[in-house]
Amino acid sequence: MKINRSYLILFIIPLLSFSAHKYYLSLTQIEYRSEKKSVQITINVFIDDIETALNRDYNIDLKLHTKKELKDNNVYFLKYLKEKLHFRIDNIPKEFNYIGKEYEGDLVYFYLEIENITEVNSIEIENKILTKHFLEQQNLIKYKDGDKHKSILLTAKNDKGLLKH
Repeated sequence: MKINRSYLILFIIPLLSFSAHKYYLSLTQIEYRSEKKSVQITINVFIDDIETALNRDYNIDLKLHTKKELKDNNVYFLKYLKEKLHFRIDNIPKEFNYIGKEYEGDLVYFYLEIENITEVNSIEIENKILTKHFLEQQNLIKYKDGDKHKSILLTAKNDKGLLKH
């Protein structure tokens, strides 16, 4: 019995240490599509994290991915993304269009697009998504243009990055 208890303790302690620690990470994928003359952006974040941030910032109760979810939640998503996410393409500020969102498991995917882009030599991105409420938040940015790939990791202390060819 003593051996079983030792094994049980050795097994449970590592599990508790992993479950007590939460990772705060978002992924922003940016792709320049020359044939469409657009920059397409997909952002994925954990549903509970974005819900916490929006509920606190706008004093609402989104209840995301439930039957009681607010019907006009896209208004809040758009407002939040416009406040926290900024792009400059070839040193010119660019506004994005909010295409929509979808849920998959414990993630929400946001789809954005910047239109009328004939060429991209550099993209500067400022990403403050979730950094106000989660100081450990990291926002990974991946960029693809044809066969060229770049990536940067942004944080609350370093929320701007430049991707160049």
